[in-house]
Amino acid sequence: MDERVRDKSTPATLTGRTTLAIRDVLEGRRQGLAMVLPFAGPAVVVSVAYMDPGNFATNIQAGAHYGYALLWVVLLANLVAMLFQALSAKLGIVTGRNLAELCRLHFPAPLVLAMWGVSEVAAMATDLAEFLGGAIGLALLFHMPLLAGMIVTAIVTYVLLLFEKAGFRPLELAIGALVGIIGLSYLAELIITPVEWSGVLGHLFSPQLPDAGAVTIAVGIIGATVMPHALFLHSGLTQNRATARDESERVKLVRYSTVEVVIALTLAGLINMAMVIMASGAFHAGHPDVAEIEAAYHTLAPLLGIGAAGIFLLSLIASGVSSSVVGTMAGQMIMQGFVGFQIPLWLRRAVTMVPSFVVVALGVNATQALVISQVVLCFALPVPMAALVWFSCREEVMGAYKSRLVMIVAAVASAVAVLALNAVLLLQTFGVNLPGLPA
Repeated sequence: MDERVRDKSTPATLTGRTTLAIRDVLEGRRQGLAMVLPFAGPAVVVSVAYMDPGNFATNIQAGAHYGYALLWVVLLANLVAMLFQALSAKLGIVTGRNLAELCRLHFPAPLVLAMWGVSEVAAMATDLAEFLGGAIGLALLFHMPLLAGMIVTAIVTYVLLLFEKAGFRPLELAIGALVGIIGLSYLAELIITPVEWSGVLGHLFSPQLPDAGAVTIAVGIIGATVMPHALFLHSGLTQNRATARDESERVKLVRYSTVEVVIALTLAGLINMAMVIMASGAFHAGHPDVAEIEAAYHTLAPLLGIGAAGIFLLSLIASGVSSSVVGTMAGQMIMQGFVGFQIPLWLRRAVTMVPSFVVVALGVNATQALVISQVVLCFALPVPMAALVWFSCREEVMGAYKSRLVMIVAAVASAVAVLALNAVLLLQTFGVNLPGLPA
């Protein structure tokens, strides 16, 4: 008798049907495209972190100020993201634990507390970007106060999080739909915006930092692309999503997870590049001083038409809402993993949401706050990166799935590159002139 008939414990829900479909693939009953679709979900959810409002802010500034010159940073950041998200997903599948839990189990208590503190600061910076982005979009579209837009964003986020009670699949589909809106929006923007494709290809593979200000934007792009909370979250999304009954099934789970990471983050990378290309084509020649999301919207309308401006706002709202949901999921997982206890969802939401409301109440420039939040994230990024590299190369943790030397070298080099950019930004902040970098 077919196992799907025998297994009365699996409910006839979206999640239940997906679980059965995954089991069919692992046992060889599905072929072709039907083998891939059941595994789509974790990387799609995580990919939202790579196209959140922080990306909008940094990419608009990059394109407006420097044209296509910083596209190589977007490409590099996306390749680093693929590497580390694949490591995170594999960690969850192989160990059955998420990254924060493994840190609590294997590291000394003082180090765990320090890592938790840094991760909480990163979660607050993440929330700042997400809430402000969604609120700015709503405020511009419906002509409401920014604070009112933040309240609406918070309510919509909480409603979407309730989908999780019905299992993992409904929330994955909801977030996937929002990702689709962002992607289609930027496809439309590229059709509307004049693009010099030869310049795009030339700068994509030509590393350069035109001046000192480009360093801040480059660090912001990396902070907005390789997100600390996403590295924690991915391991949690894969740790219990599908159970391997033997090593051959575990190998398949890791393989399909890696394929999903490559596909989902390639799409996210293309969307980020489209943001820079759109900002360059629309603003660089005549409006290089555009540095704020609000200014970008108001400038787009007369330049490319109200349709382009409306599409821009639609993608921004979808980005703010979806990334806020993902940020809350990650924050919950980080807290539970590091300290070992749960707190109510509303309290978790409030802890990281308060700084966003404080920023708005103080009248801080919203877009500048978005960019600075991404720089903060870049400084927090080495914590999960170092932890992932450490666990991935430990045979007692990963067993036969321990990372190969090439993978370890690539991961270490990526982490060192992030630290180097952070050091350059710090020296620049304190007025130290760096040789080879124009003032």
